[in-house]
Amino acid sequence: MNRQKETLQKIVDPLLAWYERNARDLPWRRDKDPYHVWVSEIMLQQTRVETVVPYYERFIKELPTIRSLAGAPEEKLLKLWEGLGYYARVRNMQKAAVQICERYNGVFPEKFEAIRSLPGIGDYTAGAIASIAFEQPAPAVDGNVLRVVARLTGSQTDIKSTALKAQMAADLAAVYPAGRCGDFTQSLMELGALVCLPNQMPKCAFCPLQDYCFAKRHHMQLQLPVKAEKEARKKETKTVLLIVCGEKFAIRKRKEGGLLGGLWEFPTMEGISGEREITAWLTEKGLDVKSVAKAAEKKHIFTHIEWDMHCFLAVCGNTNGEFVWATPDELKAYSLPTAFKKFLPLLSIFG
Repeated sequence: MNRQKETLQKIVDPLLAWYERNARDLPWRRDKDPYHVWVSEIMLQQTRVETVVPYYERFIKELPTIRSLAGAPEEKLLKLWEGLGYYARVRNMQKAAVQICERYNGVFPEKFEAIRSLPGIGDYTAGAIASIAFEQPAPAVDGNVLRVVARLTGSQTDIKSTALKAQMAADLAAVYPAGRCGDFTQSLMELGALVCLPNQMPKCAFCPLQDYCFAKRHHMQLQLPVKAEKEARKKETKTVLLIVCGEKFAIRKRKEGGLLGGLWEFPTMEGISGEREITAWLTEKGLDVKSVAKAAEKKHIFTHIEWDMHCFLAVCGNTNGEFVWATPDELKAYSLPTAFKKFLPLLSIFG
């Protein structure tokens, strides 16, 4: 038996006992409905629990079943997701819901392989649903779990290694306790979220596994897990236009595919443009430009890209058919990504 598996066998009982005493009361933990588990796990990807709770509760209230998700209008779907980012996630959820309705008569499939085959569901999410909703020994190995196991076992392998993740999943699957699979999955997640914290000294004094932990024993809590250096984030420059005619502002839908594909934006030009270039661009679109003035500069950081945004206010004497024109109140009905919401306070100038 390898050292990692031997250590993992020892942690099951103390970790479950700790979880029973310390588990947070979260709305998606109040039942084992696979739809609820699925929605919460997709929302929780790269988003804090505190942020997700109101989104989750509103989403389930508006779309309480898989069938209601499958049939939801796109604008409603995107509006419910607005602010969570990574909009491809909710689009994939709807594609998966459609497949569940078509292939499984609206009933969530139980087998890991069937769950894994659905759009937008990877090994982690499939493991979470299979273990929590269906009590299968299917590990959900995310960053929290990787960090906990790496510190416990003293792994010196890069945490991003697919081989490491596969080995951890296999070793965890071998120690999953029958009848407590869901609790064991959530106990590992909870320990990583509350005690074995990332990028800082973990709260070892409160950890139920401290007696088994390689990192604590060798004072290596801050050295583990091993992480390769991140690639530098790509930077892009945008010129964002707040185009106003009377009380209405211009917005348009972004092209499908790519970053923020299919969402709404204030008309945006690539690179940095000056007043002359902006006036010419708007004139080509049939607009009678009265004035153009620099309004603000903002930055927005995505996972791998940073936008440097230069915003201009353009006053026009007419509208056109290329853009959608809406008052500030009417804009609330459109799914405007956070990157563009940063400019909403400027609209009050014309209010």
